[in-house]
Amino acid sequence: MSKNPPELARLLPLLPLRDVVVFPNMVIPLFVGREHSIHSLEAAMAADKQIVVLAQKSPDVDDPGADDLYTMGTLASVLQLLKLPDGTIKVLVEGVSRAHLDAVESHDGALFGRVQLLESGSSHSDRELGAASKSLMSQFENFIKLNRKVPPELMTTLSGIDDVGRLADTIAAHLSVRLQDKQDILETLEVFERLEKLIGLVNAEIDLQQIEKRIRGRVKTQMEKSQREYYLNEQMKAIQKELGDLDEAPNEMEELARKIVKSGMPKVVAVKAKAELHKLKQMPPMSAEATVVRNYLDWILSVPWKKRSKIRQDLPAAEAVLNEDHYGLEKVKERILEYLAV
Repeated sequence: MSKNPPELARLLPLLPLRDVVVFPNMVIPLFVGREHSIHSLEAAMAADKQIVVLAQKSPDVDDPGADDLYTMGTLASVLQLLKLPDGTIKVLVEGVSRAHLDAVESHDGALFGRVQLLESGSSHSDRELGAASKSLMSQFENFIKLNRKVPPELMTTLSGIDDVGRLADTIAAHLSVRLQDKQDILETLEVFERLEKLIGLVNAEIDLQQIEKRIRGRVKTQMEKSQREYYLNEQMKAIQKELGDLDEAPNEMEELARKIVKSGMPKVVAVKAKAELHKLKQMPPMSAEATVVRNYLDWILSVPWKKRSKIRQDLPAAEAVLNEDHYGLEKVKERILEYLAV
């Protein structure tokens, strides 16, 4: 496939786009609301309904100039134009060919550009192009299987495209990749190189889709587990209610929780007690395990955590007890008495 020399520059209306790259042979609806863009559309409709659509480098610029626009765009034909009640215009365009922007001019409030129309080409053999396009088609088919946003019947459409450059552009138009990546594909006139870049992009998208699928699977499994536990707990409550245990159980649990808070037990003990209470709530009231846990909590709550015994500091009595119970050990008993005297 050989490249044809570019034609002389033509002056055509310009339509700057935010976050959109239009490829040749691509039909796409666009919503236009900026005043200069509306004037450009009017100029196109007054002539031969042809307009050059090209992406802005930043979507935040409201009044783009030459430095704010990519230099590679697409010559498009206006297929349909509809003025909406809010003043905006819905326009349906079809990409025709790549167009290189040489200069930007303004006439009567509309943007115009001096552009050269370019054609794709390749220095590679038909065999090489065929192998690359076959690889791209295979990878894109795998991508479609993972991505529900792309209709499966698109593969039938792609299978009927003989021109490999058009095939590459059609696939690029259906990829949800960054604007810069799509612009790079648009700017690649060498078809074989375009196919190679697309294979890399499609492979990256497949990896991303597989990661997202694994994450969705884990989330779904966790949700199903939580729903199952909730269902079983509700079932258990219903059974307990039928047995007449449900009314007593919440009161008992609330009373135990209050006692744990008011007991004055150390923090580490309270954490253990609350953990045991949580387990008790999940157990059938009449089970042996519930009885063991309930006895443990009753015992731990019976400990007088807030009470302290009074220390008798009667040194003569302490000395008498030491002498009575321990023979010898004079130095030890002397140290004990010194400690008690402090």
